[in-house]
This record gives sequence, structure tokens and C-alpha cells, in this order.
Amino acid sequence: MKEILLILLLGSIQIFAQNFSVKGKVIDLQSGGSLSFANIRVEGTTLGTASNANGEFELKLNEGNYKLIASFIGYFSDTISVRVNSDLSGLLFKLKSTEINLPEVVVKPGENPAVEIIRKAIEKRKQRERNLFSYGFEAFSKGTIRTAEDIKSSESGSIGLGIGDKDTVKLKVTGILESHSKGYFLKPDNYKEIILARKQSANFPPSVNTLTGGRLIQNFYSNDINFLGRDLPGPISDNALSYYYFYIEKTSAINNQKVFQIHIEPDNSSDPGFVGKIFITDSTFDLLKVDLMLNRPANIGGIFDTVNIIQQFDYFDKIVMPVDYRLFVTANFLGLARFGFELNTILFNYEVNTKIDESFFDKAIVTVLPDADKKDSTYWLVTQTIPNTAEEEEAYKRIDSLESVPKKFWDDFSFLNSRIKLSKNFSVSAPLAMYHFNRVEGHSIDFGVFIDSEFDKRFNSKLNLSYGFADKKFKQDFSSYYLFGDYRTVRLGFSAFNKTKILFEESDNYGELFGTLSTLLYKEDFRDYYYTNGFSITAEGEIFPILKGRISFVNKTDKSAFNNSDFSFFHKDKSYSPNAPVLEGKTNSVNIGFDIDFRDYIEDGFFRRRTSLGRSYTLFSLNVTLSNKNLFNSDFDYLKYEFLSRTFLRSFNSTTATIKVYGTYSNGSVPYQDLYAVPGNISSFSSPLTFRTLGLNEILGDKVVTLNAEYNLRDELFRLLSIPVIKNLEILLTVFFNAAYGDISAKSKEILVNPVKTFKHPFYEIGFSLGQGLLPLSIEFGWKLNYRDGNNFRISLNSVLFNL
Repeated sequence: MKEILLILLLGSIQIFAQNFSVKGKVIDLQSGGSLSFANIRVEGTTLGTASNANGEFELKLNEGNYKLIASFIGYFSDTISVRVNSDLSGLLFKLKSTEINLPEVVVKPGENPAVEIIRKAIEKRKQRERNLFSYGFEAFSKGTIRTAEDIKSSESGSIGLGIGDKDTVKLKVTGILESHSKGYFLKPDNYKEIILARKQSANFPPSVNTLTGGRLIQNFYSNDINFLGRDLPGPISDNALSYYYFYIEKTSAINNQKVFQIHIEPDNSSDPGFVGKIFITDSTFDLLKVDLMLNRPANIGGIFDTVNIIQQFDYFDKIVMPVDYRLFVTANFLGLARFGFELNTILFNYEVNTKIDESFFDKAIVTVLPDADKKDSTYWLVTQTIPNTAEEEEAYKRIDSLESVPKKFWDDFSFLNSRIKLSKNFSVSAPLAMYHFNRVEGHSIDFGVFIDSEFDKRFNSKLNLSYGFADKKFKQDFSSYYLFGDYRTVRLGFSAFNKTKILFEESDNYGELFGTLSTLLYKEDFRDYYYTNGFSITAEGEIFPILKGRISFVNKTDKSAFNNSDFSFFHKDKSYSPNAPVLEGKTNSVNIGFDIDFRDYIEDGFFRRRTSLGRSYTLFSLNVTLSNKNLFNSDFDYLKYEFLSRTFLRSFNSTTATIKVYGTYSNGSVPYQDLYAVPGNISSFSSPLTFRTLGLNEILGDKVVTLNAEYNLRDELFRLLSIPVIKNLEILLTVFFNAAYGDISAKSKEILVNPVKTFKHPFYEIGFSLGQGLLPLSIEFGWKLNYRDGNNFRISLNSVLFNL
């Protein structure tokens, strides 16, 4: 059913494709100045567009006679009749400012007339919600990125910005993303968008362009508007009158329809929200336009200089719908990197309250059609778009020219990168990733060769080579995998290794660079290591949209490692702790697992990318591992079960909670290196969702249950308490509670090579962390509630920098 409906919908677009271009401009009759973002509609149809920042517009029409109407708040509409049988240009709408006599607003003592207008607008919004059951629309969206220097983008969507740009340097257009899409909505919350065609400047891969006109923009007829991870009350939301202060700035008109221009700002200046003006019609009380800015409290850390949103609405079958959306963002991060982003979207060809079969909607909220990247210039010639400005046209030419120049080795070189690209899909280790140090291997030279997204983004491979000058061993680690299916949802992988492995690395949240610096500078090697060699074969794939399964076979032989170096730049008189031995032997095992994920996903043309869009969600994972002497010729007999769930919960305003539950149970003899380590930390540092008062690998077992719960209050509590000065410092607060039970079975205990510590009764700890919105660092305080010893309270630093 979905396939048939999709074919019909897409077919209708091709049947009624517009053939001729009609270009023009909208100006003020009196001054001759351009009217940016004026609305242009084709009379008697649902087709329309909006002018760009220069007042220029373009319509795509079939042959015929048309009446075009341009409108703008504060002006009388202008109508032009045209006969279309070829491309037209030079049309000029001259809009006359309204000169109707509007009565002055009389404000009586104790009465704010804006309040009654907003109250009626809220009721009109609720009436609209009751009357709106479904709709479909077309959209064209253009995203423009501005920086001081030309930029590059990766497949993940990350963008490299220049550092140290002076404020006097003018930002230029350095990236453009465009798309043509169709969107569909069905009550209560079914939503789907299909990207029919997309194009982007040459420095962006197509996979990052999932720009759409509907779901990913805001609709100010919604109750709450989400910005920067925070739900903000809209100007006509249910609680708008208790949250915002309104007053009438002036009365205007569109044609002979009186329009109130109303100022809006949070009643409490410390509350995050919108500041600006909204336009509401008299008598009908419809919201026609918003021109708003995010205030400073909504911009945690002050990363963005400005966030400006403009949105306009029009009538379709007597229901008000958005016809455009404009977002303007500028930022100056710590004075080091400046950039701007503009999003311009027009929405047209509405079909309101038409029948849409519920089976049409699925987990894919955005789907890029397979041929979306293959549309040539003839497609865009007949597709409704926003005309490029001269600056944008020049940017396309400049970027295409730069990207066509053959790349040199030094073009992508940076001491801060871990890889150096030699070609689009081939890279090698950069200097930052070519060295590490620990007490087992000593000074080690590393070199990696990487193949990424080869063969239509299906094949990935890496080979890491390493030599330790202290243990005099040469290590290799090879892995590769190939992706099958339209959206590459099936993966077949192989790895072969002969390497040094971190003991209990699954519970270690610190990066290799952090470990190397800690060892060299402070003579604190907080890890233990062992040698392992063997291979693994893995197959995994999507069984259902919410269920992924996997199976793997692992052959590995583990051997103990010992201290081979006593080097450190400082603390020469200090000795490293002995490296813990492991239970040597061969393990052949089979692992079967399942993941359950209820989140929706975006089909970007290549992959299915899960997204929660800021909503609450829960993930589940189950794994069963079997190692057997008779079946697999393994040295160890055990059956291990593992369960993991992770829940993300949206709470009031911008606060969120994260709950992680892990459990493992084993039946048999599990070797020491395959036990589970309760995630702890080194003395002065910590990581999220770990036990702050426990040391790294302090508690081990094969019968373990852990609970990590963190409630991120951001700066909401201090704002709520309205503590002078503090409420405006953007101090971020997170509270946490952790609990653990850990034990070891009799059979595993019999083959232990090191003593272990367990919790046969649940262990509990609580604490909190304090940070600041702009700094990637927080101070954490943790207390043990039981199992108290000499270290019951710990202060530590938490930062993403420790993961490097």
C-alpha cells in the first residue's frame, strides 16, 4: 500500500511539473526599496513562493493565463496578469503602503489590550488544531553557510572552521545546501517527508543534505518550539500569557485587514524565550507573521551572537498554514571562530484535510529518494525554488572551482587531526596518532591505513601497525566490513589481530592520548594490559525496523604482559605498579545478540540514521556468549548473558534524565580478563554514567547489576530559585545516583589469577556536578552511602577532553 501511494504521489508531481520560469521583483512603491520575503501567490491555486533577501522571486508555471498577487504586511497587495508561453523576467510588483485610518490604541489603567488579543489568538490556534486532520505540501529549502575562509565537510556532517578570524573580516558564502521535498501529516502525530531532489556545493557530500521544509523547521502555531535542546513556549502557546509580556507596538494592515504588531518578551528577563514582534489580524485573530530573536538565557554559553526567526502564514481552505521559514544565525565562538547560517524555506501546493492512509507512515520520518542526487539541471528548471542571489551564484562557481583542483598532501594536513587524507576514501595516521606510551610497550610507534566509504559507501577497512620499543613486539590489527541492502542495514565483517589490549577496556572511558600524557608526565599508568591474537567473523543486520540481530564467532589466544619500561619525564624515583597477569589460554566463542530501538530514522539516501528529535526514548540490548571445550575446542566452558538498557527522558524545560541499567550473569568458568568491571574512575578525573567514588576496575565479577542515573538540570534550578547574580551565570547542575551489585561464581573463582573485590550487597553513591555553559569542563562531588572506607568522598574533573 505504501509503495502504491508513494508512486501515485510522486507521479502526480511529474505530471503537473511546471515548465516555464517567471521572474520578478517586489519593491516599495514610494521608496523603490526591495521588500524581502514578500509573499507571491498564483490566484485560484495553492502555488506560491516568497521573495529572497533582495526582493527577487521566481515561479515555475505551465503555459496559460495567470494572475499573480504579491502581498506584504503594511502594504496593499499588487496584482499582475501574465500570459505564460515562454520564460518571463522583469516582472515588477510595486506595493503601496497602507494609508487607511487606523484608530489609536487606547490603553485604560490596569488593562493591557494585547492580553485579550493573545487570548483570542490562543483560542483560534486551538480551533485550528481541531479542524486540521491532515495535510500535504511541497517545499523548497536552501541552507547557506557563511565563514571567513573556505570550509570542508565530512560524511558525518562536521565542518572545519578557521581559528583566529578577526571581527573585521567579512563572512562569505562557503557552503550551500538545497532540496525539493514533499511532506505529509496525519493526526495525531504521523509525519513523513520525502526529499525528491537535492543539490549542494561541491564541498559537501550528499549524505549530509537532509534539509527539509517541514519537520526540521519550527511551526509557531505549535504549543512549544524546540531550540538548542530546549522546549520554549510559543507566542500563542497555552501558557504564553503567564510566561510572556505583550504590548501593542502599532497597528498596521494588509490590504484593508487591520493587523496588530505586538511586542513579545519573557515576563521574567532571566527566563529563556523569544523576543521580538508578532502580527495578529483584528477580528479573526490569526497569527500572520513572527519576527523573533532568541534571548540570552535561551542561548546557553552565549555561543550564538544572534538567532533570528521569521515565519509567515497564509490561508489554505480557510486554515492558516506556514508558507515560509527564515532562520538567521551568527556566532563567534570564544572570539576564535566566526560563522553564520541562513535557512530559507518556502512551502506551497498545500492539500489540506485530504485522505492519507495511515499505512503510508512508518519509522522513516525523512526519506531521500534513490535518484534524488541524479536530478540534472532540467529538473531544477521546472521546480519551484528560491532564486540564488548574485553572491550565491558566485559562491557555487568558486567552491566548484576549488574542489576541482587536485588535492596535495599538505592541503588536509593538521597536527590536530588523527588522520591525513590522501584521497577521498583513503587516509593514513597523522602525527597525533603515531605515538603512544605505556609501561608494558614503552615508547610505541603507530601507523594506520584506512579505507572509508569505498564502493558506493559500502566498504570500510583499517590496518593498524604498532611497534613497542620496550617489549620489542610488532603488533597488527586488521578489520574490514561490507554493507548490504538499499540502506546498508546488513553488515558482514572480519578482523584479525595480534595486539596489546587494554584490560577491561569496555569499562574504560579514557582516551589513549589522555593515558599517554598521564603516564609520561605523572608516571601514573592507570591501566593494565595483555596480549591477544586471533580473528573474528561478524554478521549483523536489521530484522525489523525496531529490531537488529547479530551473530559472531571469535577465536582469540590471550597472554599476560609485564612491565618493560620505567620511563617518565618526571617522578624518576617513583615506580610503576606491576601489570596484572591474565589467565592464559585460547577462547573460541559464539555470540548472539539483539538490539531494540524504537526511535524513528532518517533515510539519507545511503543509510538509516536513528534520531529522537529531542524526545524521550529507550534502547535495549541483549547478548549471549557461549564458549565450549567440546563444541569449539575452547580452553574455557561458560555461558554468559548480558543485558543493557539506556533511557533518555525529557523533563521540564531543558532538563533531561539518563538512566543506564546493565546486567550480566555467567554459568561456568569465565577467565579473569573476560569478567565485567564496574565502570570506575582514576583518582582526580571522572566520566558520565560511571561510579565516581570507585577506582578503575576496582569491582569485578561475572554476576553484576549496575544502575547509573543522572538528572541534568542545566541552569533551570538556579533560574527557578531566582538567586541574584547566580541565576545569570549559566551554572549547569547535574545530580547522579549510582548503585551496583557484583559477585563472582564459584567456578570462575577457582581459576582466578588475581584477587577481586565484589559487592555481595548493593553499593550506593550519590553526587552532583557543576559546570558553566561555555566550558567543556565540570567539577564533580561524589559520596559513598555504604561500604564506607577511608575514601568516602571524592572531588573530580569531568571533561570530554579526557576521551581523546
